[in-house]
Amino acid sequence: MANWVDGGDVSGLQARGRRVFKAGKRQILLVQAGDRIVACNNRCPHEGYPLSEGTLADGCTLTCNWHNWKFDLASGDTLVGGDRLQLYPVEVRDGRILVDVSDVPAAQRQAKALANLAEAVEDDEYDRMAREVARFLKAGGDPHEPLRQAIITRAARFEYGMTHAFAAAADWLDLHARAGDDAQRLAALVEPLAHIAHDSLRQGEWPFTRDIGRWDEALLVEAIEREDEGAAVAVINAALVDGAVPMVSLKRAFARAALSHYQDFGHAAIYTVKAFELIERLGATVAQPLLASLARSIIYASREDRIPEFRHYAVALKAFGVHAGTACSVDDLVGKPVAATLDRISGLRMEPLAAYRLLLEASAVAMLRFDTHVGHQVDKPVSHNVSWLDFTHMLTFGNAVRDLCGLVPDLWPQALLQMGCFLGRNAAFLLPEADRTHAIADRERFLNDERARLYDHGNPEPIQSCHRVKVLGAVAEETAWAGPGALSDAVLAATNRYLRGSIKQHHGLRLAKQSLAFVEAEG
Repeated sequence: MANWVDGGDVSGLQARGRRVFKAGKRQILLVQAGDRIVACNNRCPHEGYPLSEGTLADGCTLTCNWHNWKFDLASGDTLVGGDRLQLYPVEVRDGRILVDVSDVPAAQRQAKALANLAEAVEDDEYDRMAREVARFLKAGGDPHEPLRQAIITRAARFEYGMTHAFAAAADWLDLHARAGDDAQRLAALVEPLAHIAHDSLRQGEWPFTRDIGRWDEALLVEAIEREDEGAAVAVINAALVDGAVPMVSLKRAFARAALSHYQDFGHAAIYTVKAFELIERLGATVAQPLLASLARSIIYASREDRIPEFRHYAVALKAFGVHAGTACSVDDLVGKPVAATLDRISGLRMEPLAAYRLLLEASAVAMLRFDTHVGHQVDKPVSHNVSWLDFTHMLTFGNAVRDLCGLVPDLWPQALLQMGCFLGRNAAFLLPEADRTHAIADRERFLNDERARLYDHGNPEPIQSCHRVKVLGAVAEETAWAGPGALSDAVLAATNRYLRGSIKQHHGLRLAKQSLAFVEAEG
């Protein structure tokens, strides 16, 4: 219903050209725009500066002089800038100006905020995304809906499939659920949106097929293995028709596809777990774009077990459990070449979870021995472009495979050997001794403190912040599962060392030297 308030007399406005008055919490600006009277929010929708101090041109273009945003007072359209200006209906009765300040229905405000948010995502405008999500929430919107819409509309913009933008979203939603106030909750919602915007900025669209094939777990695995996206997505589409196939069946198929190779630095397994976590949190509407994107990412994944460094993986997998095993300790698995590490693992004689514990602790010890100077070198070949992220992946990959192998136990040999591939590939970048200065005495306090820091992490690159949130989530799960002891102690200390360390985020000189060497070698 209309809520008319008195904005003062017409003659006074005509004399001065503009007037500000309050209506509840609102500051309303009245402007004599030619022969019309316009009422709008006095606060610029950009950063809140007073539009009453702005400049009026051509009778209807209002400029906010702080940042040069321009608004068409006839329509409310933003001519320069982003956020829309709020206009209010005006009537003149008996020489008085009446302004209708009634609230627009909540559903309309939500729809408007989502439409404006889509524009902000398109342009990768972080601050505008935050404002539009805040407007959506103020209108009573479901906090998860902006992320649902971003996944649905942007998935086909990822040319090579799922990225960390989707994967880390599940962990940001966990932080949203844990947040202590509205500001933290908003920050946790905007972070994944901003990462999606970053990864899809100025990208074209590569639509997924709408064909519907025949559902069969083996068919999906086979289609991904032969790198046939159309066939794989058609099988997924068949599974999702009317929710006919349980999600667990799809997850089993993706688990097999993800661990069929040591591939893409473990992303396939990590992305698989996170995709299904997101579907569980956000609902069925995101299942098709997420799973199609996941299939595409595994299809385009680099299958590293086919390159010379990891060819022994196939040998070790074939020999897994065949030969008599020998005793093995954490020290036997850290700092050894790939082949030697894989042979050790293939000969282990212990239950899979016991072997997993051993390998996870070895991964943590490797992090405690990482020579952080490597990430600052400028005179090494591309193969030495190593940073903390090369080591933290051992933890997030481990967390993922424990989940996947719990569902498909016959994948344990692949999972354990692929953990060994991480250990072997990082062996060249270790210190002689572990850094023991980062022990954690209170697990819960450490996790809570680090979660709190994530709401204001300060990393300009989404890839850095998303690794922090993913690592912390994985560490919380693995230490809760492992319980007190040497394994949790090592994992927590390694995580603390990573979080206290620095990551060089731009390598101009290193890239220049490597590029010159590369071009010279081309002949």
